[in-house]
Amino acid sequence: MNTQDNPSLATLVTDLTQHITTLVQTEAKLFRAELSEKLTKAGSGAAEVLGGAICLLAALLVLLQALVIALTQAGLGAGWSSLLVGVVVAVLGVILLRTGLASMAPSELAPDRTQEQLKRDANVIKGQVR
Repeated sequence: MNTQDNPSLATLVTDLTQHITTLVQTEAKLFRAELSEKLTKAGSGAAEVLGGAICLLAALLVLLQALVIALTQAGLGAGWSSLLVGVVVAVLGVILLRTGLASMAPSELAPDRTQEQLKRDANVIKGQVR
């Protein structure tokens, strides 16, 4: 029998070590890429939260202005127009806050693809060791 057909234990261990090293390096790259993607998503979520907060602040100012105008004029003039604009801005602010907070949820930030790949790799390694 040829030694190339039946590799030695040392060759098998060396090959396995090289494959595991390559696998770990590849998984680390995947983890870094996914983490970067998740942090970018969290950053845009934070921007939406900030945008929502600014819209709500503007809505509060407009609504307060509308209330003052409505009370002083007691007619349906400019006050009700300001009130309508304030409500629309408030709705927009709530939508931005909700979508931003959803983007920053811990479940959205977990590196799930890396976790799944690590599970598959562990199963492959277990199969190779047998």
